[in-house]
Amino acid sequence: MLAGSGSSVQQKDAQPASVAWHDEIPGSICGPEDGPWPRAFTNLTTSEAWNKLSQTSDPQFLAYGAREKWRADALNFQPFPGVKSQDRYAMQQLHIGGRTWTLTAVFDGHLGDATVQHAAYHVPIIVREFLEDLDKKHGGSVVPPPLIADVFSSAIRAFDDAIANDVLELFPGGLEAAIRMPDHQIYSILNDQLVGGTNFKRARLCMYGTTALVALVDPDHTNLWLANLGDCQGVMVSETAPQVWSYEVLTRVHNGENRREVERVQKEHPGEPECIVDGRVLGAIAPFRCLGDTPRILYNLFPGDGDTSPWEEFLVRNKTPPYISAMPEVTHFPLDRLRGPLRRYLILCSDGFTDICGQHQRSVVDRWLRNMPVAGDCSNTMPPNRALQLLWQGLGGDSVSVSKALTLDLDVPWLDDITIVVQSL
Repeated sequence: MLAGSGSSVQQKDAQPASVAWHDEIPGSICGPEDGPWPRAFTNLTTSEAWNKLSQTSDPQFLAYGAREKWRADALNFQPFPGVKSQDRYAMQQLHIGGRTWTLTAVFDGHLGDATVQHAAYHVPIIVREFLEDLDKKHGGSVVPPPLIADVFSSAIRAFDDAIANDVLELFPGGLEAAIRMPDHQIYSILNDQLVGGTNFKRARLCMYGTTALVALVDPDHTNLWLANLGDCQGVMVSETAPQVWSYEVLTRVHNGENRREVERVQKEHPGEPECIVDGRVLGAIAPFRCLGDTPRILYNLFPGDGDTSPWEEFLVRNKTPPYISAMPEVTHFPLDRLRGPLRRYLILCSDGFTDICGQHQRSVVDRWLRNMPVAGDCSNTMPPNRALQLLWQGLGGDSVSVSKALTLDLDVPWLDDITIVVQSL
């Protein structure tokens, strides 16, 4: 056994630099089962790797604030050419009552991209409408932060209610009536693709789902609110002295790793030992809070797997819905005035980024901060996209590591979708 193990190590050491082993690819998506290993990759120069990473992730930015003092940078990255990313982001300025709020967000979809695409477009609109109503009620006067947090939460829940109600309207008598319908009747109502597909498109928004992490900054730039559903992450890094940084994780994951979430679901569904199985809601869904994901009757949607037995097992456990909450965890953070040239950044990311960083996320962020140009270094040019710089470090921080992540010769995805927003505050 020892001789065989040593031989394997020697074989690995003997490989040329243009091949990669599974443990050299960041994250948990690919493993030994995706072999045979090693796999070929294209070893790019630093310039080539940077350009290809930029082309693949399509980084964007939003300048905002007085004299565009602040900036938000964002990207969406999936290197496997055969897969469309199910992540999305949003960066918008919300003009309300003559003043400007800033909204940034990361959404991580699952099962399909219909719901996540819908959320990335409509959630900022709904938040703006709720803030407009609040501004009118208060006559433009200052609104206490706790009240804004409540309105922020209500706006996000309103999105989830809207897509659910659009489906329930298809069934006279609502959900209870639909549950009593035979499957073939539900199937005929939902699958109307041959006559335009309106019902199908409505139902699909509930069938699929998305996590959401939404940040809101007030016009005076003195308050930040974070609304979180699922397993995206918010991190604040603040310069306490030149090149000395504090690091604070602002969010908690809403999945089976969070004991509070497990206890919440169990408390809401007493006497149902299978409300959580293997760390998943009803044994099937990983996030305990998200938008969409209201299956109930929607396993009749087409196209789908002809084997409905997994759905039927799921529905047997589905006794007292809802199990998945659309109630975001909203947190308020006062933004103190920074002294002089000191910097502060809010990082929003999907779990694809935390996956590639693993236990080394703090060191990845520290390396990113050390390599970031200081104020004045790019005074005459547009500074590099900060989200792109952070992704570069997360993938290894050198051209060989980034080349492996970009060009691995594998016929299945080797990285989860990655979305990052970096916002200066």
